[in-house]
Amino acid sequence: MPEGDTIYRTARALQRAIGGKVVTGFETGLAKLARVNDDTPLVGRVVEKVESRGKWCLIYFSGDLILVTHMLMSGSWHLYRTGERWRMGRDKMRMVIRTADWEAVGFNIPVAEFYTANSLMRNSQVPKLGPDILSDEFTVESGVARLTAYGREHPDEEIAVVLLNQRVMAGLGNVYKSEVAFAAEVNPFRSMRTITAREMEVMVEFAQRYMKANVADGVVGEGIATYSGNRRTTHAMDREERLWVYGRQGEECRRCGAVVMMRKQGVQARSTYWCSECQPWVGDGVAPVGKSLIIRQGRIGR
Repeated sequence: MPEGDTIYRTARALQRAIGGKVVTGFETGLAKLARVNDDTPLVGRVVEKVESRGKWCLIYFSGDLILVTHMLMSGSWHLYRTGERWRMGRDKMRMVIRTADWEAVGFNIPVAEFYTANSLMRNSQVPKLGPDILSDEFTVESGVARLTAYGREHPDEEIAVVLLNQRVMAGLGNVYKSEVAFAAEVNPFRSMRTITAREMEVMVEFAQRYMKANVADGVVGEGIATYSGNRRTTHAMDREERLWVYGRQGEECRRCGAVVMMRKQGVQARSTYWCSECQPWVGDGVAPVGKSLIIRQGRIGR
């Protein structure tokens, strides 16, 4: 599923393929984009840059036009050489940006809109984002400051829900949420009032470390391809052992051998995975219990 690392790699690949190139063709099945293109055509504009901000991808064109996209759960950008056969059906195409050598095709992208620099600041969600964990400017200190400030105003909010809040820090998704909490030995259902400064620091450190590891450059050949392997946090090469807890309900914890549990969390009822032994409960009341039906026995490892 697209999280901040996926969008970062997407933007990097698009920048390498079409950045600095003249648009020779544009096609879309989205009425809002078509109307803008009819009034101010993309053909003849230069792709000035492509960048990611959290889970958003921004494509800047000359003449003050910005295409902003969000993949949600199913969207993706593909790159094809001119004339190369697409790997997905045309019915799933939402937009195509053509240059002399490349076609950038957006498939199943549910959120896409054109902005100017001014309208982007006034009317989009992008300016409301917290600091991007993958940006060069991001620091552990800035991440801790954001968590601290948010926790002060929302002391009863559960930490895993806060890690998903893009206005606090941008880029973390459901996979990293569970993995970061596990790495820091923090129960994901603890309220912000129980989280210590040191625990915040460790979570931010792991968030930055994991995400940077999963965007390590994988340039080959002509320099367009970037890392596209399985997301991993354990350093294991086996694809079945690449994550600590996410998606491992009922399996053995790789650290202690206890059973990994899953429970829906937050207003959006997102699945959260954790180990009750490695991530002990701190706070009032009874510790949350999740589903722990054993699916299969896994091998304990580190």
